[in-house]
Amino acid sequence: MKILVCVKQVPESEAVVSIDKDAGWVDVHDTSVFRMNHFDECAVEAAVQIKEAFPGTTIHIISVGPERSEVVIRRAIGMGADHGTHMVTPGDGFVDPSTLAGWIASLSEASDADLILCGAMSEDLMQGQVGPLMAEYLSLPCATAVVQMTIMPVGEGVHVEREIEGGYREAVALQLPALLTIQTGINQPRYPSLSKLLRANKLKLNTLYVDAMEDSAPLQGVRRVTLPRKLREGVFLEGSASQKAEQLLTILSDRSFLTVL
Repeated sequence: MKILVCVKQVPESEAVVSIDKDAGWVDVHDTSVFRMNHFDECAVEAAVQIKEAFPGTTIHIISVGPERSEVVIRRAIGMGADHGTHMVTPGDGFVDPSTLAGWIASLSEASDADLILCGAMSEDLMQGQVGPLMAEYLSLPCATAVVQMTIMPVGEGVHVEREIEGGYREAVALQLPALLTIQTGINQPRYPSLSKLLRANKLKLNTLYVDAMEDSAPLQGVRRVTLPRKLREGVFLEGSASQKAEQLLTILSDRSFLTVL
């Protein structure tokens, strides 16, 4: 079985950011605070577990992003993947999901894969569009927000459970090849082993540059990026525990959240 896993590098949620008005996008000041998208980590772990259950399975990792994004590919290889492709973008600006999905779908690794795994969404944009769009471009059956999956013994299909509204789950059976987007909580991603990380750091990645690729007309664009407005100031309570409790009761009482007898 051949598995393709798409991974993305995202900034830590605590990273200090500002808006680059010239580029019209977010500027992350500390380049050391980037990591693999957690949804994608779960997708890599799911692929590695399949590889362990089905000997002969190979896992190919692909990431689209600037030069530094190759770090997440090597981390995925350290977790147990076999090969990697890095599609290098000029910078960090917004890429239309349909364009991104088209780039990945055009690769032979995508068209030859028996199973394609993506994270349910990225932690920075949280759109969840790339996976389903790839499935559309490749004419593959697709299940999103997968929280449980079982490959059928002879590998001709996959049974999955996916999260739906209201806290319910939907059970779906798909024929392979197929594309799944993986929800967090499906597993606990492993920490890369030292020996596999050393191998990953020496492995030559397949590198492509998106500047040389044909682009379709984008379906989305960014008009403006702004930081959230601060609507109110926080209040820090000082003093001993009893003094803080008294201050809190006064605040809640003044705002009619409770009545102090």
